[in-house]
Amino acid sequence: MAVLAFPLGRETLSREELQKDKKACRTAGPCGVGQEALYLGSRFVSRWYYIPWGEVTRVFKRVAMSPGGFSGKGVFGSMSYLVVEYPGGTKQCYVKHERDVDAILEWIADHKPSIPIFSEEGARRLAEAEEKERARYLDTLPEEGERALKRLKKAKTFVENKRSYGHALTDAAKQKRITDQMPPALRLMGGAVAILGALAVIAGIVLLLSGQQMGWYFALGGGALFFMMLSANLLPSKHNSPRLANEAWEKAVADMEKYLADYPSIFPTPAQYAHPLVLERMIRLIREGRATSEEEAYEEMKKDLKALNSQVKVSQKEYDEVVQIKPLFLVCDYRDSYRG
Repeated sequence: MAVLAFPLGRETLSREELQKDKKACRTAGPCGVGQEALYLGSRFVSRWYYIPWGEVTRVFKRVAMSPGGFSGKGVFGSMSYLVVEYPGGTKQCYVKHERDVDAILEWIADHKPSIPIFSEEGARRLAEAEEKERARYLDTLPEEGERALKRLKKAKTFVENKRSYGHALTDAAKQKRITDQMPPALRLMGGAVAILGALAVIAGIVLLLSGQQMGWYFALGGGALFFMMLSANLLPSKHNSPRLANEAWEKAVADMEKYLADYPSIFPTPAQYAHPLVLERMIRLIREGRATSEEEAYEEMKKDLKALNSQVKVSQKEYDEVVQIKPLFLVCDYRDSYRG
């Protein structure tokens, strides 16, 4: 009888409960969230472990950031992990795409609000950062600022009603940025090495069939080369195609433009920047008195993002915002037009 998943804690689900819940769970990368349990991947198998929600005490994101993460020269290179704490242990699961970790945490915040989604240290730092942020707010805003604040809150609520559109913008911008910065020569080299690897595998099989044991070296070495290029994302595919990445970006912007067409007035940002976190940063600028209109807040917000680079130390909250919205501006070079 095939194993469906291994329990991490002391509590277990019956085979029937586990089969039904795992099949219906919402997946995000190697993880998943069901009505009965949280599922985590192993090194090679997705959703290989599970822990019933009754035993989950804390779930949070851990990120290892590569150098140059906020600079305009590199991509947002990071290794993200979903960390789960439960009585008697902690389990860390590597998730290739950070967006998948965020999706899990968003689901938990919406459906399991009693479960903390920050580490203890992260929660403490977040509270401190929010306290410092509130201390910067003006007690009284000018009349123009109050009106701008109301309009920005209304715009933020409007785009939050379709959060998937904002996520699509972020995902498409990150992928476009990666493919745009990958030199064509590197793709050609990756393809050539992969072909050599495949030929070595074929040669190894032929040698083995003819009784020569040295064929194992060709087969194993060629296979290693091929899979090395595959894991490095250097083979031509939908994941590194500039054309497909550009099409995905234009579709994400077009979908947002279509959605904003129903907005009752002029939206305060271009469609490619119509993300809830962009509007949240503009709202903070109004509250801090650094801007009194949507136009001023928009320009100040762009200046703040430009100033962030790999040398700037930011809070966890700031990091979570920046990795989602700065790619939108980098792809467009901070222009109001989304086409380069």
